[in-house]
Amino acid sequence: MKPTLKDTLLFIAIYFINWFATIAQVPLALSDLQNEAVEWLQEYIRINTINPPGNEIAGAEFLAGIFKAEGIEYEIAESSPGRGNIWAMLEGGDEPGLVLLHHIDVVPADKKFWITDPLSGELKDGYIYGRGALDTKSSGILHLAAFIALHRSGITLKRNILFMATADEEAGGFYGAGWLVKNRPELFKDVGYLLNEGGGGTELNGQVQFGIEVTQKVPYWLRLSVTGVAGHGSRPLVSYASIELIAALERLRLHEFIPRIIPVVDTYFKGIADSHPEPWSSHFKDISSLIGSPEIDKELQAYSPSLHALTRNTCSITRFQGSSKINVISSEAWAELDCRLLPDQDPEEWLTEVKQVLGENVEVEVLMGFTPAISTKETDLYRILEEVTLEGFPDSSILPRLQGGFTDSHFFRDLGIVCYGYVPTATPKEDQGGVHGNNERITEQNFRQGVELTIKILERFAANKKVLKD
Repeated sequence: MKPTLKDTLLFIAIYFINWFATIAQVPLALSDLQNEAVEWLQEYIRINTINPPGNEIAGAEFLAGIFKAEGIEYEIAESSPGRGNIWAMLEGGDEPGLVLLHHIDVVPADKKFWITDPLSGELKDGYIYGRGALDTKSSGILHLAAFIALHRSGITLKRNILFMATADEEAGGFYGAGWLVKNRPELFKDVGYLLNEGGGGTELNGQVQFGIEVTQKVPYWLRLSVTGVAGHGSRPLVSYASIELIAALERLRLHEFIPRIIPVVDTYFKGIADSHPEPWSSHFKDISSLIGSPEIDKELQAYSPSLHALTRNTCSITRFQGSSKINVISSEAWAELDCRLLPDQDPEEWLTEVKQVLGENVEVEVLMGFTPAISTKETDLYRILEEVTLEGFPDSSILPRLQGGFTDSHFFRDLGIVCYGYVPTATPKEDQGGVHGNNERITEQNFRQGVELTIKILERFAANKKVLKD
């Protein structure tokens, strides 16, 4: 049977589609993409997304410009004027999808305490400086570079990859990830996994330790208030709101929340033991049997407040206000507390304990509280994170981690999504203070290696072929 003109045109179309696909699947040169990523990070840092007020729409539009240049479809949504969120998807097969999540907003920075302008993105002495260099514009650009590498390669994917950059994480995420989960639930219908901030590598005493965040302490932010009789400051009363509240806060400060070691924390202490000096090396190998000792508790808190916080529920008194005038005894006083609960803690049971300590005259309001959840590490993605990390850092140790702070991951764990806090970079101990501190920076070498490792992770978890040239 002689082919028709329609058959001939169809054959030609299929031939050229396959030809272009073959051309597109040429492996990419890593160094070119690393150079682009460094420039993207510098530009991203220069965009002022300090929260408050956030203005994340400016960061979203920057990312949109890159997607547009690559021919990648994207969507921007503002949860409130200026509070921009952006996402883009690479479509793949039917296996559960993966979200690459970071937040656009950053915390304030006081220029007078920095050696560079906090919004300069300056490359100086091998470091990229600026607010967001660690938290989390760098991880966002690592995600972006790997996402674009997959797109440029034209390789068939086993699963959807969703790049997502959100607003407001630094203030709770309610205009960002929380808003998207509530208002755009269809985005996450087929998602099984998520990579976010909250874990990564630390260089300590010549060793590199990686923590993969699988759970986090649950924030419970409280406002305490007491009302009483007002008066003149020159005539002290027997009792009034401020001193009643101070007494209640002192009872809470002296209260001992019972320490306990949950399994992920026990594993973590054992894993980091050899990198700490004695007696801590020995203590950490048997932390469960020692943590109840009041003497060791106090010594651990002095040695490492962050490690101490992993062993119990905690409360920090962060705000207090009585009168607004020095010579007035106010009829009301209030304080705010930043409390963090272990992920196996029943929040209502804990709140009852706190109220009993404070006393019946203190009114307690929960300002914010999240649902506890733990992600399993028995997945292919966790195994790939370990595998790729050891290729990049052969002598490193890798441990599941309880994050003392909180991230947007909890919104997605509530949906049943397996979330890991992980960034494939190793931050020197002396640079970690830059997160929410002064002179935030990341080494260029560290960041460049992070580009390679992030691509390898996506390559193995989502692709069927290699993306990078050997």
